[in-house]
Formats: sequence, C-alpha cells, structure tokens
Amino acid sequence: MVLNSVAKTVQLQKNAANIRNICVLAHVDHGKTTLADCLISSNGIISSRLAGKLRYLDSREDEQVRGITMKSSAISLHFAQGGEEYLINLIDSPGHVDFSSEVSTAVRICDGCIIVVDAVEGVCPQTQAVLRQAWLENIRPVLVINKLDRLIVELKFTPQEAYSHLKNILEQINALTGTLFTSKVLEERAEREAESHVNASSEPGEQVYDWSAGLEDTDDSHLYFSPEQGNVVFTSAIDGWGFGIEHFAKIYSQKIGIKKEVLLKTLWGDYYVNMKAKKIMKADQAKGKKPLFVQLILENIWSLYDAVLKKDKEKIDKIVTSLGLKLGAREARHSDPRVQINAICSQWLPISHAVLAMVCQKLPSPLEITSERVERLMCAGSQTFDSLPPETQALKAAFMSCGSEDTAPVIIFVSKMFAVDAKALPQNKPRPLTQEEIAQRRERARKRHAERLTAAQGLAPAEASPDGSTLQTSPQEQEPKGDEQEVESVAPTPLPQEEPSQESFIAFARVFSGVARKGKKIFVLGPKYSPLEFLQRVPSGFSAPLDDLPPVPHMECCVLESLYLLMGRELEELEEVPPGNVLGIGGLQDFVLKSATLCSLPSCPPFIPLSFEAAPIVRVAVEPEHPSEMPQLVKGMKLLNQADPCVQILIQETGEHVLVTAGEVHLQRCLDDLKERFAKIRISVSEPIIPFRETITKPPKVDMVNEEIGKQQKVAVIHQTREDQNRVPEGVQVDSDGLVTMTTPNKLATLSVRALPLPEEVTQILEENSDLIRSMEHLTSAMNEGTSTKVIHQKTQEKIWEFKGKLEQHLTGRKWRNTVDQIWSFGPRKCGPNILVNQSEDFQNSVWAGPAGRSSGEARRYRDFGNSIVSGFQLAALSGPMCEEPLMGVCFVLEKWDLSKFEDQGTNDEPSQEQSGTVLGEQQGESETPLSGDPDQEQQDSCMELCEKMASQKGDALVSDCYGPFSGQLIATMKEACRYALQVKPQRLMAAMYTCDIMATSDVLGRVYAVLSKREGRVLQEEMKEGTDMFIIKAVLPVAESFGFADEIRKRTSGLASPQLVFSHWEVIPSDPFWVPTTEEEYLHFGEKADSENQARKYMNAVRKRKGLYVEEKIVEHAEKQRTLSKNK
Repeated sequence: MVLNSVAKTVQLQKNAANIRNICVLAHVDHGKTTLADCLISSNGIISSRLAGKLRYLDSREDEQVRGITMKSSAISLHFAQGGEEYLINLIDSPGHVDFSSEVSTAVRICDGCIIVVDAVEGVCPQTQAVLRQAWLENIRPVLVINKLDRLIVELKFTPQEAYSHLKNILEQINALTGTLFTSKVLEERAEREAESHVNASSEPGEQVYDWSAGLEDTDDSHLYFSPEQGNVVFTSAIDGWGFGIEHFAKIYSQKIGIKKEVLLKTLWGDYYVNMKAKKIMKADQAKGKKPLFVQLILENIWSLYDAVLKKDKEKIDKIVTSLGLKLGAREARHSDPRVQINAICSQWLPISHAVLAMVCQKLPSPLEITSERVERLMCAGSQTFDSLPPETQALKAAFMSCGSEDTAPVIIFVSKMFAVDAKALPQNKPRPLTQEEIAQRRERARKRHAERLTAAQGLAPAEASPDGSTLQTSPQEQEPKGDEQEVESVAPTPLPQEEPSQESFIAFARVFSGVARKGKKIFVLGPKYSPLEFLQRVPSGFSAPLDDLPPVPHMECCVLESLYLLMGRELEELEEVPPGNVLGIGGLQDFVLKSATLCSLPSCPPFIPLSFEAAPIVRVAVEPEHPSEMPQLVKGMKLLNQADPCVQILIQETGEHVLVTAGEVHLQRCLDDLKERFAKIRISVSEPIIPFRETITKPPKVDMVNEEIGKQQKVAVIHQTREDQNRVPEGVQVDSDGLVTMTTPNKLATLSVRALPLPEEVTQILEENSDLIRSMEHLTSAMNEGTSTKVIHQKTQEKIWEFKGKLEQHLTGRKWRNTVDQIWSFGPRKCGPNILVNQSEDFQNSVWAGPAGRSSGEARRYRDFGNSIVSGFQLAALSGPMCEEPLMGVCFVLEKWDLSKFEDQGTNDEPSQEQSGTVLGEQQGESETPLSGDPDQEQQDSCMELCEKMASQKGDALVSDCYGPFSGQLIATMKEACRYALQVKPQRLMAAMYTCDIMATSDVLGRVYAVLSKREGRVLQEEMKEGTDMFIIKAVLPVAESFGFADEIRKRTSGLASPQLVFSHWEVIPSDPFWVPTTEEEYLHFGEKADSENQARKYMNAVRKRKGLYVEEKIVEHAEKQRTLSKNK
C-alpha cells in the first residue's frame, strides 16, 4: 500500500513517460466505481474493507442514493512496479445513457481506457456505445471482465461452463472492435479511390479494378482483446481479486517446469497439459480433457469459494497455508463468508496490482500520442490538416513531443466546467492552529471568563481601558466582536464578499504541451475562432504584449488564477503542472462556458468539438413559485448551463425558460441542482414539452376501412365539415394539383408555390449533412458580403460535390428533373431537412453556384427580393400550420415569381429616383466602406441596391403606405403561400422516437411487452443471450409516451428489467389528425362522431393547448343526458 503525498505526485508529474491518463468506461451497473474504489484503496486513500461499499468517487448525495454515477471525476494514483514509479490519472465515468456526455468529456483528455464488462450480462448497448466513443477519439482500450463471483454464486456454473461463457463474451467484444476497424479501413479505401479516380481520369489506357477491400493487408491483431496479449484481466471487484494470466504463468512455470513464454500462449485457449510428458497438447474434447485455463486457474478459485461458502474450516486453513497467506482472527470468526473471501483473495490475487500493471504495460503515455489523433483534434468542422496555416501545422510537433521547456507553447483543453462549494477550495479551508496560538486563545478565554464573573457581581469595569482595547468594554455587546477579530487574525476565513455557500467553478482540463503555471496569461479560444483570421489581422513576427493585440472575434485573454490536483472529493493546490497531466483550473468561469481550448499562441486552432452520443430531447419549462425570485432563477440556470456539458437552456418567444436534457434521470438531477445549489429557490416545473415535426405525405390509396378511395358513396353532411376545415381565404388561388398562387398586399408581385414530400432517404441525407450545409451557408454569406478571402479547400469542395451527387441519386424521375441544381435554400435556420427549389426562368442563384456569377448585374437584380423570399420560406419551415412545430422532409417549389408590375411602377418616375438616390448614396458612403478589390464593381452594386431600395419605397408610396416595406410584404406572402401549399396536401405529424434496449429474464417478458404496447411501443427484435436466461429486446417508443416508462417497467417486473432509452429518429404518425368519416363504410364503422382515439389529433391538440392556439373541441356534448351523481331511485 502506498500512502501518497502531494509532493510525491508533483515529482511524478514531471516524468511524462510514466504518466497514464485513463478512464473507466462501461454499461450502467457493471462495476466501474467499485473497481475504482479498489484501485484507490491501494493508495491508502480509503480502507480496503470499505472498497466497493463507499463508492468514493460518487461524491453527490443523489449518486449514493440511486447507486449510479452521474458525473466523471478524476483522482491521481501512484503505482510502483519493477523499480519504475507511475502516476495514474484515473477518471471514473457514468454508465447511464443519460450521462453519456460526461463520458465524452472524460474520453477527450485520456490516452487509454478500461472497458469493464459484467461477466453475467456480457456486452450491453452502452458497452457498444463507449467502445465506439473510445474508437472515435483514437484512444487505446484494455478489457476488464468483472463480477466473476456471480458465475460461481448466482449462476452456479462449473469452471468449464464459465470458461466457455467468458470465451463467448470475448468473441462478442472482438466482433464489435472488428466492425469498427472494418468500417474505418473501408472509409480510408473509399477516400483513396476517390483521389486515384481524380488523378487517373486524365490518363488513357486500360483500367484494372482492384477487388480487394484492403482488409487483407492491414494488421489488426493488436486491436483485439485476448488474455495472452495481456490486455484482458478477470476480476471480482466486490471481493477484491483480479488476475491476468501472466500472474499464473509465473507461478506455474516454477511448479510444473514449463517455460513462462509457453504458458503465456497456452493458458487461454483449448490446450491441456500432459503431466507425464510435461508437455502442453492441443485439447481433444472427446477425451474429456480440461483446458489449462480451467484446470490451473478457475478450479482453484472455485474450490476456494466452495470451501468458504460451505464454511469448511479445515479446507480454508489448508488453502490459506498452502498459499502462504495470513487470515486475521476477526475475518476468520466473521459470519459473512464474503468477508473471508475478500480477506483471502485480496492477498492472493490483489485486483489493484493486476489492473494497474496492465494499464502501465499496455496503455500509452502522453508521449505516445498518435499523429492521426493530433491532426483530428486540430481540424474542426470540414477542415483538413493540410488546409491549416503553416504556423498552425507547426504546432503538431509540440503536441507530439509534449515538451516542458519554457519555449514550448502551452496548449490546454478544457473538457468541462464543474461546480464545487467555495468552502471546499484549498485556499478557503481553515488551517490547523499552532501550539502558541492555542495557548493565546486559552489565555484570552480565561480573561473573558474572569471579566464575566466580575460583571455578574455588579463590579462592571470602566467604560474603556487606558489602552483602548475593545475586549474590556460593555461585555454583552462587544464580546462577539472582539472574538471575531481575534479569530480572523489567527485563522484565515473565506473572503468577506463570498456568500457562505457560493458555488465556484473549476475547469476539468489536460495540458497537451508546455507547462501551465499559476498566474500565466493565456488565450481562451472559442469554438468558432479561426487562427487564419488572427494571422491576417496581425503582421507576422509580432512581438507586442498580449494586452496590445487587436481584438479578434472568439478570442479572449485570461490569467490562470489557480491550479488544482484533482483527488476525487478533494482538491490540492499546485503552482505548476507539466505537460501530459490532468488538472483543475480555477477562475475561468467568466471566460469558458462548457469547453474551450487555452493556448499561449494565437496560431493554435480550437479543438474539434466533443461528440455526444445522446442528444438532449426532454424539455421542461421552469418558473419560480414566487415571481419575485425570477432573477435568482435566471442566474441559477446560467450556472447550471455552465456546470453540465449536455444541458441546454433556452428562452422561448413566449418568455418561458426551458431546460433541455438528455432523459428523465438527467432532468431530475438538473432540477435538484437548480433547487438546491444554483438558484436555491422553490421552482414549479411544467409537464415535459414534447417536440414534434410536421410533414406531408403522398395521398393515400385506401381509406380507413381499407376500401379504395373514390369508389364509394360520399356522406354529404360529414364531407362538408371536411371541406370547411380546408377552406382557403380570398385572394389565394389553389389549382387542382396543389399549386398555390398569392399576391402581395399591394398587388405588385405574385408568387406561385407548390409543396412536395421529399423521399425519406433525402431527408436523412439532409440531416446527416447539416454541418456541411452550414459551412456552405457561411462561405456563401461571407462571399456575398465580400468579407472573406477564404478559398474553399479541395476536400471541402469534394464533400460538397459528393453531397450533391447523393441528392441527385435519390431525386430521380420526371417530377424531380433538375431539382438539385435549382435548390435555392435549406431550412429552417438555413441548414434543416427542407428545401426551397426555384423553377422560375431567370434563376441563377442556387446554393451550389458559390461565388461564381454573383457579380453580374443580371444575377444580382433580384438579390434583395430573393432574400425576402428565402426568409419567408425559413419562417414557414420553422413553424408549420398544424401546431407551429418545425417542418421536416418538405420541398417547396417556387414555380412563378412575377415582379413585372413592380418594375413598371419603378420605371415611371426615374428622375426623382436619381435625385433622392444621390442623397441616400451620400448617407451610405458614410456608413459603409467597400471591402472587395474592385471599386467599380462595388459602386455598381451599391447603386443597384439603392435603386432597389428606392424602387421598393416608391412602389409602397404609390400604392399605400399602410402595407409597410415591400421586402416585408414578400416575406409575409411567401410564408403564407408555403403554409397554404402544405394545407392542400395530406398533412402528418412526426413523432420523436427512442430506441429502447431492455434486458429481461424469460419470466417477465410478458409484462415488458404489456408495458410497451400500452405506450405505443413497437418491438423490433428479441434474442436470447447465449449461456444465460436473459432476453435482449430492441424496441422503438415515442418520446411522448416515455415519461415514467423506466419506473413502470421496474415496478411491473420487480426490478428484473431496466430499459435504456436513446433518441433515435423521427417517424411519421400514420393517422391523419384532421380525419373525419366521409364514406358510408367509415360512417358505419366509426360512428357519427368518430370518437375512437386518434393518436395524431391527441398530440396535435396537446401542443396547440400548450402554445395557446385555438383547439376545436366540444366542452359539453349531449347536455340533456347529463345527470347528478346520486343513484337513480
């Protein structure tokens, strides 16, 4: 056991080669925190008897109550092996899917990870998720198969059965790793092919196609987990034991006399030992031979458990003496067999040694960071490493060398901010008093006591003593004051301006290069910061002090106020932190919101943003119970937003404060934090706000009773009500095929719009490429304004063409001819899953055109009006007509765009335009400076814009001033036209869907299915886990029906099944929210009122009610049938 001191840790931090930054990843309840406890107890931080019970890294009260980890927390451990001393920065992470964002923050600052798998449950959904996260961040995993004691005690397996079960688990995990690796190789091959295709297209000659996938040549043996490689450890954390096969190979090489190297290769696998020949043979199952792993390892552990559980005292003593261990009298007498097992096994096979030795041997140090990982971290968005400026590319060497010289640039990544109580900070803790101070206090207390006695006898001392001491005046009033003064002079208390329980924010960070020193000035780079912009503004070779630099967007300068060593629940203050270490930084709460890159050189790019597995989807509106406490709530929500990496805080147009979280458990934790830590007020929380999307579909072929539409007799009365709903106001023309034509209020412009449903694949492509669409939009807007000199990099251009190619591939047929080239905009927010297509004749302004052709006068003639029409489309896509929810999968086609009347109006009075144009020109000259290179072009453009402005003003003035600016009229008309175009098509709601993974035993399957069907769930597959009686059920469930689902399943199955819910996709609800029976058959089947449950209408009305929109419902129906509740006499 190593009792570690801060001085020792500081010394170990300087040797980067012996540092290991690791995190523990697993599915919920697979034993991460218990394993972490065992490793912490090896350093003497907690007692080994409490390991597994204390859950030291679960420092929150709700973590202890629920028994799950909710945040990632770090601790530094010391480990000595073979004369080398290692510093292990261990980060424990949550396994619950709601907190997978915390896993992302942990994985980013580590170099390796321990994947923990439950020996009974095997590979679970979250195991796959964390393995994928580790793979994406390029960190090396090692495997710990935990809870082996359950195979003995619960499942009562024989050693042979346990061996085949473990082999099965290992195969499953390796299959997962294999799929990740294969997909990576195939992606790389596709990239190489694309490049070679570009290069080879110019060369004539015969093309030979290479059919090999590239998988044959690539070596992937080091990726897989296998005990003989030493990257698998078998453990039981609760009983404190664990082993790798190396431990047993060492023991048996001496006992049997077979070389250790041979044993290492054969202890795992189908080999058996021939004791007579002292040889290891390939196992022949027919002879009933046991594999070495069973015979030499598992049988010994099984016999120990057997002896202890049966309380066979003689056998226990025999085992203890043969292993050369000591069993204390307390443990020997203890009635709980688990205590004895723990006492024996933790001496025989200490888990901390097995796991930490594997970590030190198999996981990389910060010096071994791969160039691939560095390039990936530095390339945010759609950039590639080659497209970065040379000064930025030069920083790669600093990353790789992890240099601690003074000249090395300091690069730190903050992965999250976490809140601690200000009292817990080291500088605010009261220090212990010295002997002299204690003596002084004692003397003072004696004096006060004597004075009190004299005062009580009526001999009060004089008003003030000659030396003016406050201690001797009016004891009743002044005593406390004097006491406080004395205490302050002896032990420092927290700063006066701090409230007693104020929250302080610490940044959870890692130094990638250079030495972080207390008081050092450093740049904070926001996620949108561009080093290119800085290098353009500041001349090369600048040597100005940091304060004198010109302001650059998304970059601030700050000071590293305090550095901390993270020790689980404790913090220790440090003066400096060398590269490769994990640390806490104080004083950044005003500069960093959730995560940031800190660097001493402005040429450093911001790191690629963290990727979160679970998207926040559960929304609630929050308000204080007493309206006067609103400021505290706003302040509290700001703090919560900073303290949680995944939560989102929104203020809606209605003024509601909305909290967006990843799931129910996450929501509960956020609300508890808000009430108890950040806002400290009582709050009232709304019902969850469920997001929906609106879309349109192709007209159905059959009606609600499966009759072909158009062949039956319509029921006149009911049919009429249907038409009332779809009545279109005057001034809007609707063709039979759904083309809507509208005119602006001043009758000068006419727009014709049609709405079409997009194929599902296209909607999916648009969602997947939203980042690319956003970067296209940024480039286009920058070029329109003339503020950007950025050239589109070749790789980005290739991605754009690939995206366009995918769209063309799926939008085929007569209806979609040339549609992709005519795309004008995406929406909502210019990057959503809806498109605006312009099919008017003189349209040249598609999203693919880029800067080409934009400077010509013809193309820019309608630019301002075009922007108004696009804005109208964006507004329409943001809130649909059914219940003001965003649209999805809709294509709006602008077929006609007639501004001829407006132009005629504008040309009537040219001289007056020119006169007023000069005045306006002067005004604009003051406010705008041309940014592009060609002054004539700039002048021409500004003149055109002025003419357009004047024309619009003139047009408005001629007709009537009451309609407002012409551009505003265009926006409103376009928005309304889009809404009517939607309403003439069959409208549908889209619900957000969770994928739901449930592990349950066969006897509770029926109850699980009952709960799922009650909540509109749909089972996709059900399979039995090999070697267990557990079933894995995969289902989809609407988010709207998911609240209370986990609790209900646990209650109905007595805790034997627990679901994992992850947001998956949007799905169209098949029923029509406006459906009413219109045919004889429907009328007979559904009745006059058709009041059977319509899911879509129920959801739509709930949303409309919440938003305060009109809901069509009858409050009282059949009033004459109402009667009192008293019994009929």
